Amino acid sequence: MDFDIGRRLREVREARGLSQRQLASRSGVTNGMISMLEQNRTSPSVSNLKKILDGIPMALAEFFADPDAQHEKTFYRHDELTAIRTSFVHGPAAAESALTLLQVGQPGRHTLQMLHERYDPGADTGPDPYRHEAEEAGIVIEGHIEITVGEEVAILGPGEAYIFDSRRPHRFRNPGDVPCVLISACTPPTF
Repeated sequence: MDFDIGRRLREVREARGLSQRQLASRSGVTNGMISMLEQNRTSPSVSNLKKILDGIPMALAEFFADPDAQHEKTFYRHDELTAIRTSFVHGPAAAESALTLLQVGQPGRHTLQMLHERYDPGADTGPDPYRHEAEEAGIVIEGHIEITVGEEVAILGPGEAYIFDSRRPHRFRNPGDVPCVLISACTPPTF
């Protein structure tokens, strides 16, 4: 399932009775940015999306939650996982990379976020490390992933794992010639 960020932002803004101009003023971004986002003509960085949502106010996890979900779902088939557009999470450089993030569950309803991540050869979260308010852990299922956390760098393979405070700057990159698949968890949900 693809998540339409622009449509969701417009729905949330209108539900709160805010004009694009009012939301832009509250968020410290331009009115043009709000308009372009709602038309899906541009992709914000995580920090800009967070800034906009702080103007509503709304948490990233609540924003990505399924507003139409009537009950707590327990089981998910692969095609029911929500694809998170990587440009919104890691920036425009990652969007050009072959990186796929599939989210399990409804983030507004859970205190844990779980992802099925796939990095094709050369895929990268971008040249600039990113950070967010959470703790993060994961285990490599197949392939290899290079993870940079602060000044530490490691290449992990199948069965190897990581855990760190996500407020530390970090970056993921597949240096190999085969895809890397990992399962990660983040608490609290941050996107």
